[in-house]
Amino acid sequence: MPTNIEIKARVVDLAALERAVATLGATGPEILVQEDTFFAAPRGRLKLRLLAPDRGELILYSRAEGTDPRPSHYTLAPTTDPGALLRILTATLPVLGVVRKTRRLYLTGQTRIHIDDVEGLGRFMELEVVLRGDQADADGAAVAHDLMQRLGIARADLLDRTYFELLQE
Repeated sequence: MPTNIEIKARVVDLAALERAVATLGATGPEILVQEDTFFAAPRGRLKLRLLAPDRGELILYSRAEGTDPRPSHYTLAPTTDPGALLRILTATLPVLGVVRKTRRLYLTGQTRIHIDDVEGLGRFMELEVVLRGDQADADGAAVAHDLMQRLGIARADLLDRTYFELLQE
């Protein structure tokens, strides 16, 4: 399974974060409107991400909880008919809930920087360090820690929950 090393944090000062991202020479932003429907699954977390009427992704992932940079193991299955896939999944699995967000995606090196406006929650940011096959989790964690420092991400702003879990509280 592919692996990312991830953190999630509250955005305290959007302008400062965007200035810091610009100093990295990151490409972007690409604006993505996403609707994630979460399903009960016997193992891991399962969501269908709707990106457009003709574009989506079924995503199975598992990730340890905590605020430190942590591995997320995932499998993606792109689809050109997310509506049909949603109908099949909702007919066979319990729906746990839906998360809607607008994401600004930046890329720097092997890292995806997300600035998310999450409906009902507010603004957050994520780092996803996409590990290469020859890299250990510790390598990705070092990249994440370096970027956290360069982006001014304070430990107090780190989250140990998913958007879905925050919406459930």
